Formats: sequence, structure tokens, C-alpha cells
Amino acid sequence: MTLMHDTERPDDEAQHSPSAPAGGHASDVREAIVHALTDRMFSGPVLAGSKLPSERQLAEELGVSRSQVREAIQSLGLLGVVEIRHGDGTYLRESGGDLLPRVIEWGLFLGERRLVELVEARQHIEISLTGLAARRATEHDVAAMRALLAKMESSAGDVAAFVDLDVQFHRAIALAARNSALGDMLSNITSLLRVWMRRSLRAAGETDSSHGEHAAIVEAIASGDRRGAESAMRQHMRRAERRLRRTLGDAPSSLHATQLPDDPLDI
Repeated sequence: MTLMHDTERPDDEAQHSPSAPAGGHASDVREAIVHALTDRMFSGPVLAGSKLPSERQLAEELGVSRSQVREAIQSLGLLGVVEIRHGDGTYLRESGGDLLPRVIEWGLFLGERRLVELVEARQHIEISLTGLAARRATEHDVAAMRALLAKMESSAGDVAAFVDLDVQFHRAIALAARNSALGDMLSNITSLLRVWMRRSLRAAGETDSSHGEHAAIVEAIASGDRRGAESAMRQHMRRAERRLRRTLGDAPSSLHATQLPDDPLDI
């Protein structure tokens, strides 16, 4: 189950890179740990209500730092898989077996309400970050976004590669917004929805429309048009959600497009 080999102590708070993709982003490391933890929790006789090993024990077992384990557990808490009781430990939630998700790579079997909540949270955070990016982005930030757009266009036939670049694109907007709190929340949510993003684009059968939506966002950010950037991101989020809903097939009909406000919170 070890994710890495490192000469440093496993409880070292320094950032390691366990089996992370090239680039070593913290969110990629966290996603790898979430995968390992969920696999551990659901591949053995671990029942709902069971207490998980301590952060130190998990860090030693997985070969990562305690801070990385803590971030992964927080992501699982956001997903609703675990309950974090401060001063006591972390427990698997007691929530009917049919709602308890299997491993992340199976497609985030979240249950209808949890998926809706995550999608809704992502929409509002993305719009706020895009508005901030329109006000704060530098020429270097915009150049980075355009470079990712070019790569997305060239990878249009490879959905997995396109989604990886899509995640990097939205991360670039978050960095340009210069609000680490919102950026961290978005990173957590994206790591949980990534499988659905890939499935929805694959089901759509093309990536051109998504690429065009991203291009409109970049142009608005580049021109410093905050409201235009927010509007472009709002349209992108709505269309992305429609693509997602089409992939759910027989999912409950109450998973409907979230009604977003015309003017999101002004930070």
C-alpha cells in the first residue's frame, strides 16, 4: 500500500510526491492518497462506524507525510465517507450500505444529494475565482491559460488527457485569483468529481464545445472584464452540468441544473 519511497521520516510535514503525475501538484498527491485510503477502507472487513488508524499510522503505512494524510481525510470528510471527531479520531460514517461509496475510481457513487452538493459548490467557487482572476491576473497568468488552451485543442481526441489539462486550466484560474482558501476548496472538490468529468466528456463524444467555453473565459479574464468572465464561467458550469446529467442515465430526476444567481457573491 506504500505510495512512495523516501528517506525522510513519514511524519515529516514537508510535502512529498507519492506516485504523483509529472508536475507533482499537491492536489494530485492528495488524490493518490484518497484512492489508497478508500481502497484500504472498502477492500477489507471494515464496517461503517469503525475507527480508522491514526494519522501517524496511516502516514507510515502509505509512506507519506501526516499533513498529506490529514488533507486526504478532510477530502473524504467533504465527500461524506468519514466523520472527523476532533480529539477522538476518524470514523466511517454509518450511512446505509447502498450509499457508502466504493473506491473513487469506480465513479464516485456518492448518492444523489452529495453529488448535487459538490457540483453546486464547485459552480459557485469557480465563478467567484474567475471574477477575482479578471481583476488580478497578470500577463504571465493569461499566457499560462492560453498555453493550456492550445494543449487542450491538440489533445481533443484523448478525453483523459483533455480532462487532466482541464483540471490544470481551472487551477491556473485559481492561482490567478490569488485566493488560496477558495483555491484549496476547489482543489478538494475537483479531486472528488474528476471521474465524473471524464465520464461526462466521454459520453458527450466531443470536447470542442468545452474547449470553446474555456476560450471565452480566457478572453474575458485577459480583458479584465469581471462580469463577462463570471458570465462565461457560469455558462461553462451550466453546460458542464448538463453533460454530467446526461451521463447519469437512470439517476434520480431531481439531479437538475442548479439555479445560479446572476450576480454571485462579490468578494
